[in-house]
Amino acid sequence: MLLKDAQVGQVCVVEEIHLPFQLERRLEALGMTRQTPLSVLNRKGKGILIVKLRGARFALGYNITKSIEVRCAQ
Repeated sequence: MLLKDAQVGQVCVVEEIHLPFQLERRLEALGMTRQTPLSVLNRKGKGILIVKLRGARFALGYNITKSIEVRCAQ
């Protein structure tokens, strides 16, 4: 599933990132690599998420969340 479809409270694992090279490298520098768990803390409108990743909180916009494939625990 895509990260934009994750619900508040779900813990997801990053499977694939399909973003332009520089943006993908920036997210990797912030700690978002493949097989990294993240928690969805809040949703702000259409696909805009607040996530917790490696102890830090990040706000990700729709253009980013629609390009990240995740596997979430039900």
